[in-house]
Amino acid sequence: MLVGMPTVIMPKFDPTDFCRNVEKYHASIALIVPPVCLAIIHHPATTKFNMKSLRFMTSGAAPLSEAVVKATEARLQSVGANTILNQGYGLTETSPTTNLLPLEDHIRKVGSIGPLLPNLEARLVVDDAEDAKPGEAGELWVRGPSIMKGYLNNVAATKNSITSDGWFKTGDVAVRDEEGFFYIVDRQKELIKYKGFQVPPAELESVLIQHPDIVDAAVIGVYSEKDASELPRAYVVHGKAIKGEAASVFCQEVQRWIEPRVAKHKLLRGGVVVIGAIPRSAAGKILRRELRELAKREVSTARAKL
Repeated sequence: MLVGMPTVIMPKFDPTDFCRNVEKYHASIALIVPPVCLAIIHHPATTKFNMKSLRFMTSGAAPLSEAVVKATEARLQSVGANTILNQGYGLTETSPTTNLLPLEDHIRKVGSIGPLLPNLEARLVVDDAEDAKPGEAGELWVRGPSIMKGYLNNVAATKNSITSDGWFKTGDVAVRDEEGFFYIVDRQKELIKYKGFQVPPAELESVLIQHPDIVDAAVIGVYSEKDASELPRAYVVHGKAIKGEAASVFCQEVQRWIEPRVAKHKLLRGGVVVIGAIPRSAAGKILRRELRELAKREVSTARAKL
């Protein structure tokens, strides 16, 4: 809009409508969220419309793994679109963008949200106290002229989010490489605590969607009284509608499949559940609270059968 280019705003994402709009309007740039990438990879509409005009896509709102970036670009290349997919990062409170991956770095730094934009500072903080060591994950704190002054009429929320010397706590866990490129790991409050280990759901999700039969996935922690700990549980969407015994067999197969692909403390000890669709917000973020409620109902149902 800034330079007079036509802009297509979809009221609701639909894979077929998205691909149809790319063809109809010869769209060259798309601002997307990770679920759009999964749709491009798996949905048949990608091959039914002319996608060759699509040159750049920038993803935000949730972490995007290296595997998904490569799979999305490969899928588009297979239909003749030489599309570059990169990532950015920001929040409403940061007005909004703090990081953006330069196009020239999108291959060698695949999976990164890029370096900080000018006039901003960043820290990675462990346990709300100490700066993370090189290569260590920590909560991303940012400071600069684009950071908000506070939440309207909410002094307590402002005090919890902004330090006395101006650092804004994003709530996102990240790592920074030796060149100053940042990689988002997950939300601080969504980390699963398994017997002293921290398990990022986004990492497991990025592995799960590499399974050839899984088109979407979400991971939450479910508390086990027996283990006195949270256990990672995966909810997965199968490419075909399966249920009953077929779903049970598939869940067991997924647990065996993921075992050699993750560290031992990240195994899906809380189980795998086949679900029709992953609940997401309009921005594409996983609604984990709905999955936690589903998990509670599953536990209640299981106890009622005993």
